[in-house]
Amino acid sequence: MFRGKNYKESAKLINSQTQYEPQQAFELVVQASKAKFDETVELHVKLGVDSRHADQQVRGAIVLPNGTGKSVRVLCFCKPEKEEEAKAAGADYAGGADLVQKIQGENWFDFDVVIATQDMMGVVGRLGKVLGPKGLMPSPKAGTVVAPNALTQAINASKAGKIEYRLDKTNIIHCPIGKVSIGAQKLYENYDALLTAILRAKPATAKGQNIRSCVTASTMGPGVKINAQKTL
Repeated sequence: MFRGKNYKESAKLINSQTQYEPQQAFELVVQASKAKFDETVELHVKLGVDSRHADQQVRGAIVLPNGTGKSVRVLCFCKPEKEEEAKAAGADYAGGADLVQKIQGENWFDFDVVIATQDMMGVVGRLGKVLGPKGLMPSPKAGTVVAPNALTQAINASKAGKIEYRLDKTNIIHCPIGKVSIGAQKLYENYDALLTAILRAKPATAKGQNIRSCVTASTMGPGVKINAQKTL
């Protein structure tokens, strides 16, 4: 694979065979970021579970203490009487069947998070085939299907830096935990909050070591291995 000059320079800072302590790992990620834009820092955590089994799924959501550094566009499906409340809470779009038709008819996806009140899921369910593959389908487990009286709270959480984590088919969780610009300490605090949530979500049927490996990297930077063993 071709690697650019900046990547090669950044790679010299990191020993690919070393598992770094978390604080040091994020200091290295920040140092190794040389792109001209504010890179996103991601965490990749391989778990000792088998996602093929329904009772070993790991999925949830958490509001990162320092946010993601990204401006999140929220689409809210709610009853007409709740639309003004949703927009006042920060939703970029709020509506019902009209938004369903816009997505289906115009292939419109100018949003990052979809929140729906429970009484709208009969309407939203028609979008399963288009929202599902994009990871946008509202879900109670992710906290994006809520009671009408919890709508403001859900929107506020999404705007504040709420992220969803879930296993992929290779038993790895991939999550953004912030921008390089927030600094190593705040990235570490976001990492610690996410890792704690993942450990607490360990399925009762999963045996042995829960975290097999953990790597962090900025958008254009090399991966940094983390010693992620911790107890709750």
